[in-house]
Amino acid sequence: MYNCYVMFQLNATQSVPLAQWEDGTIRIAGSRVKLDSIIRQFNLGETAEGIQDCFPSLTLREIYGAIFYYLENAEALEEYLREQRQAAEEGLRFIETHFDTSALRERIRARRAQLAGA
Repeated sequence: MYNCYVMFQLNATQSVPLAQWEDGTIRIAGSRVKLDSIIRQFNLGETAEGIQDCFPSLTLREIYGAIFYYLENAEALEEYLREQRQAAEEGLRFIETHFDTSALRERIRARRAQLAGA
């Protein structure tokens, strides 16, 4: 008889390691890493292991869980991701119009040049 004995019971529910903060952002639970940071790298072709190199505080389980959640909910999440991109652009525009960052940018360029020459 085929499948006479069932030794494993399939649990069809999975939890994802995500939390929504008060500001509306979705982050990896227990961290400050935003879901959109993970998804951006994933969509650029990065592997979960490569993403972990950028976010070493995250486990592969958390990264794969975030990717799984994205793939299962991509259509619904596209609006959230668009809003996050728009908020980031608005934040950058605010900084550029309200603060003089030219001295900081010059120091960064000088440091990059120094490191490239080393």
